[in-house]
Amino acid sequence: VVEAATARLRPILMTSLAVVLGAVPIAFALGAGAKSRVSLGIVIMGGMLFSLVLTLYIIPVMFVVFSAKVKRNPDDEPETTQPEEKHEQLLLPEHQL
Repeated sequence: VVEAATARLRPILMTSLAVVLGAVPIAFALGAGAKSRVSLGIVIMGGMLFSLVLTLYIIPVMFVVFSAKVKRNPDDEPETTQPEEKHEQLLLPEHQL
């Protein structure tokens, strides 16, 4: 989790901050229709900042918490079917081997 967070920190910050800074002119709009644009700009900026906090802090913590609760046993491998069984299931009844 730490390695992934380190690798993805800069792209996440750059993307989120670009959207937030791009919405600044909308949030501080003047003129006709400014009230609706200001509301939209504030919602965009707030939503992106909230999702940034979720992405950087809450989701990794929840992943660690839930992955610690699930005990993985390497002996619990899912059963696989043999390739012959798969092909037999795909054939029509009159073409079975």
